[in-house]
Amino acid sequence: MPAAPDPKLLARLRAPLDERAALSLERTLVPRAPEAPWVCLADNDYMGLAHDPQVVAAGKAALDRWGASSSASPLITGYTAEHAALERELGDWCGFGHALVWNTGFAANAAVLGTLPKPGDLVLADRLIHASMISGLLASGARLQRYPHLDLAKLEELLKKHSGHEGVVWVVTESVFSMDGDYPDLKKLAALKAEHGFTLVVDEAHATGWHGPTGAGLLEREGVAAYADIVVGTLGKGLGAFGAYTLFHDEIFRRHLLNFAPEFVYSTYLPPACAASARAAVRCVKALHAAGLDTGALSRRWRDAIRTVVPGTPEGDSPIVPIPLGDAARTLRAAQRLQESGWKVGAVRPPTVPEGGARLRVSLRLGLDENAPAEFAEALRSALAE
Repeated sequence: MPAAPDPKLLARLRAPLDERAALSLERTLVPRAPEAPWVCLADNDYMGLAHDPQVVAAGKAALDRWGASSSASPLITGYTAEHAALERELGDWCGFGHALVWNTGFAANAAVLGTLPKPGDLVLADRLIHASMISGLLASGARLQRYPHLDLAKLEELLKKHSGHEGVVWVVTESVFSMDGDYPDLKKLAALKAEHGFTLVVDEAHATGWHGPTGAGLLEREGVAAYADIVVGTLGKGLGAFGAYTLFHDEIFRRHLLNFAPEFVYSTYLPPACAASARAAVRCVKALHAAGLDTGALSRRWRDAIRTVVPGTPEGDSPIVPIPLGDAARTLRAAQRLQESGWKVGAVRPPTVPEGGARLRVSLRLGLDENAPAEFAEALRSALAE
């Protein structure tokens, strides 16, 4: 028999879990079968590439050539020709001279914002930036001040207020925000950078693949990629692979991170097969957009259908459609009923979103039948019936 844990420790751990369970907020794991009996609108495979034959074949070929693991940190032997080729592909695609591949998006954000800002710096961040960005910023020692979500007028006010700041001033935002599917006016943000000279970090995780004339993201669509000093992106959402990347116009950022970011230096590196799959996915995304893909029209069609059931569903053209319900228990119940009727969606509750902000999170994907929006709306109507 194993030794019993300290009862005081058990009580301390149990109390917050019991509280979450009572509020329908406890998180649990549910294993997924390889072939689920529902249409998945819960994951982030927006472009439908995770099972694309070209993407899978590229991964299989690299798996045979390189094996299942990189087997070392990137600074030992983990960095391979596959990783280098992916960096070149990503940089050329997005219009940046330098790139660095990471194991996860969380690690990339935490490393960039935990390593580069320093005590004495000022970081102005959108209030709804991802937890990975907050994690890095809190570790950096820099002063963090958050401005109201998407409120660039307030950001401008803060920039003017701190115009004489002695340290480096950083502005941190996502392009497409992960829970609301909305985004800032990036052209206005670029104009603010031109005027005030801050260092701009943009997380493009939920825009990659979906937005832009070649699918490179919202910065590409708005024509302002030249104004972002650091871009963080993911290989595991719109590209259907795994891992993450950072992009830089100036090589000094890359050099500094690969020397000083512990998330990069001290972890076994992303398997080469993941890098090979991601390269194939980039080519697939380019081809889809070259063929005239209109992701914005697809998003608007889904939103129009959903608004016939939940009028508060916001307009937009991103792949993330939040359906605001407010109550956590109602949100869980609706998600379960939808799954039973053949539709899998996310049930997002506090603390991931603010109190009272529980919502169903619909992640759009290519390849569904044109009748899918109307069929989903009817299933949603039934799921919300009392």
